[in-house]
Amino acid sequence: MADKDDLGRAGEERAARHLTEQGYAILDRNWRCPGGEIDLVAASGADLVIVEVKTRSGEAFGHPFAAVGAAKQRRLWRLAAAWAAAHPEHARGRMLRLDVIGIVGRDPAAAPVEHLIGIEAL
Repeated sequence: MADKDDLGRAGEERAARHLTEQGYAILDRNWRCPGGEIDLVAASGADLVIVEVKTRSGEAFGHPFAAVGAAKQRRLWRLAAAWAAAHPEHARGRMLRLDVIGIVGRDPAAAPVEHLIGIEAL
């Protein structure tokens, strides 16, 4: 397993813990379909939240949020619609929302979490 894969998994675990601590309910992790993968799906009040997690050991290649440009956002919205269609029992009556969590640090378990809620365009 590559180091970046381990870092990404640790970041997703940290992000899930952060969301749970904030009162979110984690509904799904690493959901895949032919169009791609959603890192985390969570519920928060009346919102169904699709969460993209970006973890970096440092900012040498830019801040993690910079990796979620317009094309990635469009793909995430398509994936959100696909997840909602596949899980109507969780999606019915909820508003879809796209969040991004960025984690920078060699140890994601201890690194600070930055959480952008309801992104429109980065």
